[in-house]
Amino acid sequence: MEDKKVQRKVCVRHGADYPCSCGMGNLYRFVEPVVLLLLLKKGRSCGYDLCADSEMHALTDAEIDKAALYRTLRQLEKNGNVKSIWETGQGGPARRVYHLTKDGERHLEEWAAVLENLSKAMTRFVDDVRKHRRPARSRKKASAA
Repeated sequence: MEDKKVQRKVCVRHGADYPCSCGMGNLYRFVEPVVLLLLLKKGRSCGYDLCADSEMHALTDAEIDKAALYRTLRQLEKNGNVKSIWETGQGGPARRVYHLTKDGERHLEEWAAVLENLSKAMTRFVDDVRKHRRPARSRKKASAA
């Protein structure tokens, strides 16, 4: 009987041999702590600049969707974690500039605690997977099966 393997999609960004999270589902919630951290570091920023800077702070290797980033900014503002103003007079069209509020700083601290706990849980999970991994079968035995 032929051994059937689960077919993995080839990641267009990382290729076939790279174990990435691009195809692991929508991880848009992890955009929120990245946006909060960037605003803490920058002081204030427009959405376009946040999009450009978000890749180097991303918590997964999946690309941060620009629409998700803007949705996140709107929700953060609705919740009082960021405020925005329209900035004009810079030689181009008006742009919305965001800055972090005190509530936003507290919310970022909450995210840091959540992510620290998640990191510990993920480390335990990976250790458990590796501890219970079955030994690789030799090629001779696998081809005879």
